[in-house]
Amino acid sequence: MMSDKGSHQEPPLPPDLDWLEQLSEEDDGDLVAAADYGQKRSNDETARMFKLRRNLDQLDSFHRQKEHGVLKTREELKLCSENVKSLEEQRDTLEEEIDQQKAADNSVAVFRLRTQHKHLCQKLQSEEELEGRINTELKQLKRELNEVEVELSRFSSLRQELQEEELLFQDLKVQKAATRLRQEREATQNLQLKIQQHKDKQVTMKKKEERECQKKIEEHQANCKITAKYLKETIKRLHQEEAEKEEQNRQLQEKRIQAVESLKSNIAATQESFRIKQSRAKANAQEKEQQQKQLRESLEFQGINSFRHMHQQKQLETIKQKQEEFEERQKSKKVIVEKIIQKEQLVKSRTRQQAKLPNISSTDKLSSLGRVGDWNYLEPRPPPATEERATAQLRETCGLSSSSSASSDDEDPEETMRQEVDHLSLADSLAQPECSGLWDEKYKKLLNEKTALVQTEVKQEEAAMTSGKLNVPAKQVHGKKWKGPSFISKPEVILFKDFEVGKMYKKKFVLTNTSYIKNHCKLVGVSAQLKDCISINYKPPGSLSVGMSCDMQAVFQPMINEDLEGDLHFSSAAGPFSVPVRCAIKKCELEVDSQLVDFGSHVVGQTISRTITLSNKGALATLFSLDTTTWPSPESHHVQMPSPVSAHTCQETSSQNTTCGSQKSSGEIRTKQERQKLCEAAQQEKPGEVSEGSAVGPEALPEACVSTDAELKLDEDTSDISLGNVREGEIGTFESIKLEVVFAPTVPGEAKLDFHIKFSNQSSKPIPIHVRGTAVSIPVWVVRPTVDLKICMFDRLYQDTVAVHSRASTALKVTFDVCPEMRKHMKLLPKTGFIQAQSSFNAQLKFLPRLSLSKDATKYFDSDTGVLEVPMTVQVAGQVQPVHFTVQAVVTCTDLQFEPTEVDFGYCSVFHSVRSRVRLSNLSLLPQEFGFLGVPEFIEVQPNDGFGTLLPQETLDLDLIFSANEAREYNFQLTCKTEINRDFLLSCRAVGVRPPLELSHSLIQFRATALCGNSQAIIYLTNPQANRNQSKQPVTPVVKDVTTPEGPRLFSFTLPKDSDISITPSVGRLLPGQRCKVQVTFRPRMLEQEITEEAQRVVQRAKVLREKELAMKRLSEQETKKEIPVEPVKGKKSPASLKHSKMPDEPKKDQQSESPYPVDIQPGSEQYEQARASLLGSVTQRWSDFIVPCFISDGDPPDDDRQAPPTWSAFNTLYLKLQCPAVKPSLLVISSNGHSIIDFHQVAVGQRVFKKFTVQNISNEPLDLRTSLLDIHGPISLLNALRCIGPGGKHTLLFAFSPDQEKTYCETLDICDHRMSLEVTLRGEGVVPDVTSSHPGGLFDFGCVLEKESTSQVVKLQNNSAVEVGFRALLSSLSPPRPQSAAEIVDVMLGDYTDSEVRPIVGTQNYSGRSVFSAGPVKGSIAPGQSQDITVTFQPDHQSVKYSDKLTIQLMNKSEVCVMDLTGAASSHNMYLHGGDVLNVPFEPLLLPLIPSQAQPTEDSEGRSEPRITVLVTLRARCSGGAITPAVRELQVGCIRSSKKSGEFYLDNVASLQQQGFSMEPSKGTVEAGHTRTIRVTWSPHSGHKPYEVVQTCVPLTVKGDEKHVYRVTLMASVSHTAD
Repeated sequence: MMSDKGSHQEPPLPPDLDWLEQLSEEDDGDLVAAADYGQKRSNDETARMFKLRRNLDQLDSFHRQKEHGVLKTREELKLCSENVKSLEEQRDTLEEEIDQQKAADNSVAVFRLRTQHKHLCQKLQSEEELEGRINTELKQLKRELNEVEVELSRFSSLRQELQEEELLFQDLKVQKAATRLRQEREATQNLQLKIQQHKDKQVTMKKKEERECQKKIEEHQANCKITAKYLKETIKRLHQEEAEKEEQNRQLQEKRIQAVESLKSNIAATQESFRIKQSRAKANAQEKEQQQKQLRESLEFQGINSFRHMHQQKQLETIKQKQEEFEERQKSKKVIVEKIIQKEQLVKSRTRQQAKLPNISSTDKLSSLGRVGDWNYLEPRPPPATEERATAQLRETCGLSSSSSASSDDEDPEETMRQEVDHLSLADSLAQPECSGLWDEKYKKLLNEKTALVQTEVKQEEAAMTSGKLNVPAKQVHGKKWKGPSFISKPEVILFKDFEVGKMYKKKFVLTNTSYIKNHCKLVGVSAQLKDCISINYKPPGSLSVGMSCDMQAVFQPMINEDLEGDLHFSSAAGPFSVPVRCAIKKCELEVDSQLVDFGSHVVGQTISRTITLSNKGALATLFSLDTTTWPSPESHHVQMPSPVSAHTCQETSSQNTTCGSQKSSGEIRTKQERQKLCEAAQQEKPGEVSEGSAVGPEALPEACVSTDAELKLDEDTSDISLGNVREGEIGTFESIKLEVVFAPTVPGEAKLDFHIKFSNQSSKPIPIHVRGTAVSIPVWVVRPTVDLKICMFDRLYQDTVAVHSRASTALKVTFDVCPEMRKHMKLLPKTGFIQAQSSFNAQLKFLPRLSLSKDATKYFDSDTGVLEVPMTVQVAGQVQPVHFTVQAVVTCTDLQFEPTEVDFGYCSVFHSVRSRVRLSNLSLLPQEFGFLGVPEFIEVQPNDGFGTLLPQETLDLDLIFSANEAREYNFQLTCKTEINRDFLLSCRAVGVRPPLELSHSLIQFRATALCGNSQAIIYLTNPQANRNQSKQPVTPVVKDVTTPEGPRLFSFTLPKDSDISITPSVGRLLPGQRCKVQVTFRPRMLEQEITEEAQRVVQRAKVLREKELAMKRLSEQETKKEIPVEPVKGKKSPASLKHSKMPDEPKKDQQSESPYPVDIQPGSEQYEQARASLLGSVTQRWSDFIVPCFISDGDPPDDDRQAPPTWSAFNTLYLKLQCPAVKPSLLVISSNGHSIIDFHQVAVGQRVFKKFTVQNISNEPLDLRTSLLDIHGPISLLNALRCIGPGGKHTLLFAFSPDQEKTYCETLDICDHRMSLEVTLRGEGVVPDVTSSHPGGLFDFGCVLEKESTSQVVKLQNNSAVEVGFRALLSSLSPPRPQSAAEIVDVMLGDYTDSEVRPIVGTQNYSGRSVFSAGPVKGSIAPGQSQDITVTFQPDHQSVKYSDKLTIQLMNKSEVCVMDLTGAASSHNMYLHGGDVLNVPFEPLLLPLIPSQAQPTEDSEGRSEPRITVLVTLRARCSGGAITPAVRELQVGCIRSSKKSGEFYLDNVASLQQQGFSMEPSKGTVEAGHTRTIRVTWSPHSGHKPYEVVQTCVPLTVKGDEKHVYRVTLMASVSHTAD
């Protein structure tokens, strides 16, 4: 049972045949479905059939693969078996050889053979293993093949059913095809009828259009006459206006000249007033010096130090002046702040009244930046050093510093400065304007302007000095300009930082040639201060190209410990230049992280510490100390330590002034500190002076020691602030030290401490430190005295926390109080609470502003600005003074506003969309997110699909795009919802209409098309009204009573003016159900106006350059004339001055003489093409959108009046939108004046003309060019291949035009790359050449001439065509021979050589090698309507009658005008005989004959021998019907013309000829020179003549000329019965 079960069990399929099981399951279902197969097949059955066929094909393919695998494996097994057999045979052979070698005792051979035997055994073993593997694989493949065959047998029945179904399916397809063909034929017949009707209508419409056109022409002519009349009046009026404008300009010029003259006079008066003012200032300075001298003498007489007393007075005056200036600045600051506040209020009021622009964010940023800049302007800043220098230079230029220059060097610079300020004030008080109109402004304004000018000059000088570069003027090389030095250094400044004396430092720098020429550099020298310590090591680089560089090394060996600065000076071809060198010693660079320490507010008893970081970023260490005793001025360079005497004196005086008040102004403290410095300076004088000062006591120092009050006050203020443990020490190189400041307040109030950090290094300035702190003592306070809720909206809840702190040691009860006006809008929860000791309490503030806020709280709320300020109170139990804090907020609305509030789209086509713009404004001060929800499918809201965010007071433009989906009325509302769930409605209405025609696409997006390229698109216009049952179409309510009958429709596309768009066809007529193909082409091009303007600019620039060159030449001539000294005569101006005074008028005359009209630039000119190429190279991307309307008529004109214009409806108009991007072309045509049209013009048929076409790559990347295909059977061809063009590269294309027919050719070739397609038009006209010859062709016989003489004849060629035609004269003897077959050669040489008609093309040639026949010219061209003569010359060099050649007149298209067979003969005597049969082959050898002549000598009656020449004449009589026709032959006896002597001839033995039936007439005669005589030979056989009997006789023929010759004429006659 198990074996039976196993035998019936099918083996499992391999994994790659799993799909067969699915197929078998589908087949079972298909067999069941096939039983119900009916007449009509369903789509599922057809799909099943195809799927089944695909599966069976796959199964067959799989079966073939398995079979192929089995066969391949068998072949491999067979090959492997053969290899095994061959290896076994080789092994046996080797074993036999080994035995033989062993027997021969050859150990070497045995060893070699054993090695081979070993390798052979290894190969045999591997082959046997391979054979086993292949055998196993073969068995596996056979098993798989059997499985596949079993599967094939399973589906055999299914395959038969599938074949039957396929036959049925093919029959059904044939039936359907026949039905479709019948329908198409019927449709074609109907279409032909419609076309015929359409043609009839077109004829009528054409006649109508002609009548309308004639009418329009007449109207246009009438309108032109009227327009010309008004145009003349307009031109006349324009001329008058131009004359008036010129008159006004002239008057204005005169006024300006007068103003300039008055300005000159005012300037002269001002200079005079300046001189007066300076003299007054000098006088006042002298008086003041005298007064000071008298005061000094009086003080010294009283025993008082006059120097110190006067210096103190000056300091007091300076301090007062500074206080006044400070007050003025504070006033000006207040005024500026008020102006800023007014400006902000004005801006706010404007923003409330007007809607802001969409870019409100950017304007806010700008306004905030401007406000920050204004506040920065209000901050006091110390005057920079450059400003002080500028002030000093101003005093020197204006003459106001005379007193300072006259003073001695020992005087104090502050006193000098005070004197200068006094002089300025004195000059201001004494200066009075002497002329009105120019002294309206104050002198201070002029002084400020001059100061600013001096400052700018000083800054420019400093920049030039710091940069270390020479101001090299701009130079021009090859049309390019550069400024600056010809070489640049890298680095720009050679810096040796932190050097030590005695060490050597090296630094490398590179000089690079930045000029536009080949240059060189040479070291000239080093600055004087660097000569002893700087040396340069380098190799002379020689000449350097542009961009090349050379390396140099600077070696620095310092000798002194000082900062050094200098330059390395070089020379070059473009001029000298220098490289700056800076050498810096080790220095201290000290700084702190903060100079102001603010502890803020702290409770008394707390201890707070802050840390200051002191950093040294230099390479030199120093000692530091913290000093709180004195406060140095900002101007001091180092700390001056007070002497013991001054310190003792100050201590004594400080004890007397302890009772002074503790509160003093900052100005008084500053004054006392300055007086203390004066006291210290006085104590640091000579010892003698110190003793005198100490002897004087309090009277000598009445004011100096008052500064101790400030010190005591400072000590009192800083008692709560102390410094840490670190007060002095050493800070190393690149180190940082932490300095601690401790604030421990003991009493409420403000605490201050001002100290400075001093350094032992004299070059380091002291660093001032300011410490501030505040001590408070209230036990309960609010952390935030102002609670700012920012911007809030109405009807929205806002919460915040109010934190109350207590520093008390017990718990306190607090009560929060809200004013009655705000209790509806604001709450504090809880109202009452307890705050624990040393703890805090948080209350919750709830703010819900309602719309009644403006009425309830008018006292706290400003309805115009929306600002709310509410004072809040916190009552503390046991505390008399409550705690106050303020709640601030800006309350705004949440409204959005539409403008307009209702949108009417009007009438909209179902094929297009209508856009309407709506403005959505945010009336709130906060940004609001919005979105349109529930938008119908026929409308679209943009941008961002109706979602977005509105900034405060922002207005956003929204586009509502309505697309009607059917023809009906639409009334709907759009809902705009905000983020706070508020809805704003917008009402909309529209009417949808359906035009009678339809466009396949309403939007065409062209690809990025390069200028001079093109892009095309195809659309279809369809009239969908195919049936006549539909008599009406949906109409609009306006025309709802009018019915539109079905019929043809007229359409018309209206293109925008001056656009790059073309539509074909633009007008037409469509029948119902008809479709029209419309081609839209986009060809971007440059406007003629742009090219003309660019060309005019180029011409104008060239003109300006020429004018500048002329001006430079005139200036150089003037300078040369100035060098010649001319002594002016008194009372008279020199001629040079007169000439210079007239010079300014000359340019005006030149300018007036120039023509103001623009240069006329003609298209195609050189300037025009240069401008066009320049614009193409610099063009940028250009985007243009066009909307092209397509107007559709309501139908044809009425039948009663066909001439009436058709009616058009605006609702039926279709719109086609075109998006046309134009980009810079990558290819530019530089040949043919930039035109892309190659015109070959008229070319003869068969002739070949070449044209070159050059393009240039103007892009920044290489281009791989490719072209479209030309007509392979056409006459135009591209001869060279395309290649890759690099940036700026050029490529020339070579075209050939060779027409083969008489017609006009035109082809288009597209030269493409990955960016553009350049369309090139190739056109030409083929013309059949009409050339005639004076000789018709055929035989051209030169006759007989004497040997070594020549004769010529002329053939005339006439060109009757309209093109120039080229020709060639070809001689067969000079042309390469045509190969002849052996049969042709035998026929010529051994054929019927007796026939005289058989002659070779090229006959006998000259022995000299020179051609017998020649033609000239050999080639050339004939202009249209002209003629050309060709001379043919015959010049033999030996006697022969076989001279022949063929002359072919051939055109360049290889067409033959005429073919002439040239023949000629040459004789050694003037008499000759021609005729008879050929006795030898027609070829003559070129070798000279061994026998001089073939003539046999004979002896005459006188015994003289005469040459005899044999001539054979064969006569054949014809017998036809018993009648015999006599045979006739002719012989020619001639006399050569060049002999100029006649000859004679005669026959001997004529009677014997007649007996045999021969007759020769004439028997004798005379031949004139240049003529021939014919001897007629006739043979009539006698009666009884036997057939085929040959009659032969011989007769001598004697000719006499310059010599006597006898010809032996042999006559042979016979009768022929057949026509040969």
